Amino acid sequence: MSLIAAERIKLTSIRSPWWCAAFGVAATIGVGSISMAGNEDTGFSGVPSTQLGYGLGMAVVMVMATLAVTTEYSVGMIRTTFLAAPARGAVLLAKTLVVALAAGLVGLLSAFGSWALGLVLMPGRDLALHGLAEWRQVGGVGLVYLVAAVFAVAVGILVRHTAGAVALVLTWALMAESLLAMIPGFESAARWLPFQAAKQFLLSGPPADGAALIEQPWAAMGYFAAVSGGLLAIAIAVAKRRDA
Repeated sequence: MSLIAAERIKLTSIRSPWWCAAFGVAATIGVGSISMAGNEDTGFSGVPSTQLGYGLGMAVVMVMATLAVTTEYSVGMIRTTFLAAPARGAVLLAKTLVVALAAGLVGLLSAFGSWALGLVLMPGRDLALHGLAEWRQVGGVGLVYLVAAVFAVAVGILVRHTAGAVALVLTWALMAESLLAMIPGFESAARWLPFQAAKQFLLSGPPADGAALIEQPWAAMGYFAAVSGGLLAIAIAVAKRRDA
């Protein structure tokens, strides 16, 4: 618990995480409102239409998660941390937990803010949270942000340099997977890319009979979590073996 408390103090005692959290909420709601206005006549409706801005907010919290690691390496504070708590794995897990929970909270605030705005902007549409699918499409944003933060922390641990780590997580999450999904003949395999699986979890409706495993929303979420958790395990193993 002392490690978690220490990491919480580190995260909340500087301004950048607060700015990232505020901008993440504002960006998600803002882009969502623009998307909702633009999709008013397209037929893309229902609760998922209120969450079209989740990608930008996710990018912001991933930057926050990456900075939580790389700034410690850049200023040398990580050496002091490891001297005070030699169990590097426990330290990094505590940091991941604190950052991921903060990202999840940002996701929940963003998602329900976007949904509430959708009720105002699209009063004629049925945006009520009738069942589990609708609650997943809104509340699931918090879970996606949480797991995306784990992914970003892992990249930060592996790369250690702010510019490189931020560029890598943003390029992969926002661009690389989408480009790979457009390659002819690669569409089926692209569904197994982690952030494509997260999108499947958030924006899909109730699972259809006979759908592939990755097309099942919770299976897709489990796969995204497994990839991020596996990457974190690799990152911690590497961190234990190399100099701080």
